[in-house]
Amino acid sequence: MSDMLLFSPMTIRGVTLKNRIVVPPMHQYSAEKGFPTDWHLMNAGKFAAGGAGLVIVESTKVERRGCGTIGDLGIWDDKFIAPLSRVAGFIKQQNAVAGIQLGHSGRKARASRPWEGDRPLERSAEIEDWDAWTPVAPSAIAHSERWPVPRALETQEVKDLVAAWGQAARRAHEAGFDVLELHGAHGYLVHEFLSERSNQRSDQYGGSEANRMRFLIEVTEAVRAHWPDHKPLFVRLSVEDNAGWGPEQSARLASILKAKGVDVIDCSSGGISEMAPILGKEIKYNYQVPLAEYVRAHADIMTMAVA
Repeated sequence: MSDMLLFSPMTIRGVTLKNRIVVPPMHQYSAEKGFPTDWHLMNAGKFAAGGAGLVIVESTKVERRGCGTIGDLGIWDDKFIAPLSRVAGFIKQQNAVAGIQLGHSGRKARASRPWEGDRPLERSAEIEDWDAWTPVAPSAIAHSERWPVPRALETQEVKDLVAAWGQAARRAHEAGFDVLELHGAHGYLVHEFLSERSNQRSDQYGGSEANRMRFLIEVTEAVRAHWPDHKPLFVRLSVEDNAGWGPEQSARLASILKAKGVDVIDCSSGGISEMAPILGKEIKYNYQVPLAEYVRAHADIMTMAVA
């Protein structure tokens, strides 16, 4: 078993993984006003101690409006650096590489937790900054009939968000993380810019495929400006979303992102609508692998597949 590729070391830029077992970012819904708790230390730490080569902390939000629900982790202020460094440090103490995913929920923000019914949150005393948590998106188009219409971002707000991702990358570096992943999948903000279904803007961030890619490309540039050259950068994409964005578009985007300093495309699917991820196909073990194979072959970039 020791000869299997899965258990062999792998070096990306200046970071070496002791094996190719990756623990993906998984929401824990356990943060307190954006801050990690002992639960996060335990959850990430158990996987690191269990022998994984890379442990990626859950989608951590680059601004308050980007929180999906109560309990999301935050990285929109320097006050989050020290608490997150405790988590990163413990992962590294277990001889694993510490990674973190940066995200923004866009129009899918301000939602209930999954066990509460997967629906929009209702205003309550528990949420002190309700108005500051207004869902935003490329266009004022709801995710579905069950969800509220988000506020469309002004052009300057889009540019401010690009800068926010860059500052979040700086904080992740200062907190001690060595791998960074940008969440561009599953119907969240970056994916909303990519999709014609959710992006009907008339400025430079909407319309043509190149314009719809612009936000993620600029985010990548801003992140790379603050993320050291020796540290790997991943991007998660919904390679097939069953709503007009598919493998061909993803491969074209991946080629551009590679030139901007992205090392790995983390391949997933679905999320821009409430349809099943791979419409008309059986969801089974390794069902996302063909998407990763396609992007790797057509964009000449390393890929991985979401389980």
